[in-house]
Amino acid sequence: MRIGLISDSHLTKRGLLWPQVLEAFAGVDAILHAGDVWAPAVIDELSELAPVHVARGNGDLGVEHATLEERCLLDCDGVAVGMLHEFPSPGRRPADFILEQAAKRFSGRTPDVIVYGHTHIEEIHAVGGVLFVNPGSPTLPHNKSLRLGTIGFLNIHGGAPQAELYQLVETGIAPL
Repeated sequence: MRIGLISDSHLTKRGLLWPQVLEAFAGVDAILHAGDVWAPAVIDELSELAPVHVARGNGDLGVEHATLEERCLLDCDGVAVGMLHEFPSPGRRPADFILEQAAKRFSGRTPDVIVYGHTHIEEIHAVGGVLFVNPGSPTLPHNKSLRLGTIGFLNIHGGAPQAELYQLVETGIAPL
């Protein structure tokens, strides 16, 4: 199973996602958008490629779409994948705090993978058997001006999750 990961697209209209994103996500089994989508049209555009799940971000107040959830917990080939918009960076906090927050935010059932956004900074961390993935932002990487940013993928084979991050480039994507 291959899942496209995106967050913090901060777009207001359909057709504004970089074509590299749409090309990279062609053929994925699902797409997880970890919030701050801003416009339902972006969700609709991604939905043409694969089923989409979207976490409501702090910038999505007032945005309405059937796929928007505060957080979600999905079973992806036997792997529990949780998604929400805001989560403390596992790279900047102690492991016990991160695992406590994970359990608290998913009602005591810590997922195998947590996908989050908000910071616009791409990162992958493994903490206490949990894989944490922030795909960054495809449009405002590191909270800078509009430019080619990052996306990610979650690959699940035989019950084992593995994450990848990619930089969008003029010709497509390049691994980070």
